[in-house]
Amino acid sequence: MPLARQGAEALLERMIRGGTTSLRTHVDIDDVTRLDHLAQILDLRARWADRMQIQIVAFPQSGILAAPGVAAYLDEALRMGADLIGGLDPVGIDGDRDGPLDTVFALAERHGRAVDIHLHDGGETGLDEIDAIVARTIAAGLSGQVTISHAFALADADDLRLGRIAEALCRAGVAILSSVPGGRRCPPIPRLQELGVAVFFGTDNVRDCWNPSSVTSMIARAQLAAYRFDLRSDAALTALLDPITAVPARVAGLGPGVLAPGVRADLVAFEAAGVPQAVVERQEPVLVVARGAVAVDRRGRMAAAPAPPPAA
Repeated sequence: MPLARQGAEALLERMIRGGTTSLRTHVDIDDVTRLDHLAQILDLRARWADRMQIQIVAFPQSGILAAPGVAAYLDEALRMGADLIGGLDPVGIDGDRDGPLDTVFALAERHGRAVDIHLHDGGETGLDEIDAIVARTIAAGLSGQVTISHAFALADADDLRLGRIAEALCRAGVAILSSVPGGRRCPPIPRLQELGVAVFFGTDNVRDCWNPSSVTSMIARAQLAAYRFDLRSDAALTALLDPITAVPARVAGLGPGVLAPGVRADLVAFEAAGVPQAVVERQEPVLVVARGAVAVDRRGRMAAAPAPPPAA
């Protein structure tokens, strides 16, 4: 097995052991790698379809205007099977707020796809970009289909400005994805939840040049949020369940994120009296069921992958 594929398989195994049965991954598409990485991830998604729902974002890691030909590659990526169109710091990377957003939203409308924009730009620049994304979401009729990942600028807004932006995010149906980073750039997650914003958690990189951390478990990510925001009550800790279950399921169009008749039969069980215990103890699941079948049993054993279909 090629080394890259072996590493990807090992990561997915680790994630499902931690209770992840659905994920969204961003595939770098630029003027160097072009569509090579996407083809590999499409193949990986097909091999893991019985155990893991994988959404793929066509992600312009080197920018859109700054990297020749990337807009065309993104267009082709969506034709190949990428689920979402991504974006990245219009001002910080491309030096132009509107140009990259023109491309992103035009592709979303052309292909009928959702949008996931990574926004690291801080201060007034980042807040202005959030306002622009909200306005474009409403204009394009993409309510409930746009996510802003990171949104570091929200950490720079005073409470009055934050309230106005939160109201706009709710009105436009724009969600905020946070990896609960260290430092001062983490958005005020509990306050955003109070204001009704759809907030959910994710993992930003795994042992790469951006981040040597390997926190892939969402229960562990919830514990990071509890620690970061000094959440101590049972109610506050229990409120961390939605950002790793119901909210991402709803944002990704994967169903209600709860047990209900007729939905995909995914279940993650813990030996805990309730959510607070599982979070503060950073527990590992004792059982993971994916698509109605046991994926990880009570002894921590992975179920064997089904045999690939015979060649035509």
